[in-house]
Amino acid sequence: MPESHIEIDPAILYFGTPVVLLSTVDAEGRPNLAPMSSVFWLGQTAVLGMCLRSQPSSNLAAAGEIVINLPSVEQVSAVDRLALTTGRNPVPTAKEQVGYIYSSDKFAHADLTAVPSRTVAPPRIAECPVSLEGRLVATHPLIANDPSETGKASVFEISVTRVHVHPAVQDEAFPNRIDPDRWRPLIMSFQKFFGLTTQIRPSRLSKIDEEWYR
Repeated sequence: MPESHIEIDPAILYFGTPVVLLSTVDAEGRPNLAPMSSVFWLGQTAVLGMCLRSQPSSNLAAAGEIVINLPSVEQVSAVDRLALTTGRNPVPTAKEQVGYIYSSDKFAHADLTAVPSRTVAPPRIAECPVSLEGRLVATHPLIANDPSETGKASVFEISVTRVHVHPAVQDEAFPNRIDPDRWRPLIMSFQKFFGLTTQIRPSRLSKIDEEWYR
């Protein structure tokens, strides 16, 4: 007889999502780079959940453009170097109290290389196997359970305008797709980093995609 469930109250609900590095520019064109993991995709739309007090959300609201860079497990150290940095100067008091520092050049801080994008102003990251250029199309404020928190976070809809991938993760049989056996995205689950293991088994849904692309 399996054990029954129990009720818990977790501090955070990050059951497992990809880590991304967001490239944005402010109203004066100055770039910023920040890690986050509240992201998913529907068709050609990326959906981001961000605190409105963060620099990426302010930049995105001001300039309306972004690059969503997907690091692999090889870039975990670079991602972690950015974890306690902010593009805001002076550092907000709440962030300063938990150890955040101001960085004027986050690309240099993380030892990452900025390269020009094709359709948007924010730069891409050369080291990331996947980079998605995009433009803001809609913003939806989140209404938290606590009324005092209302409006402090929003969901941002991003229309993906260009996709860049390293040839090393490209599917040889289907050039417009990524080969999941060659691609090891960085995953965050409950504020800890993980990488994908080997494939468990094929999915019947993959057969639909294979026929579609033939």
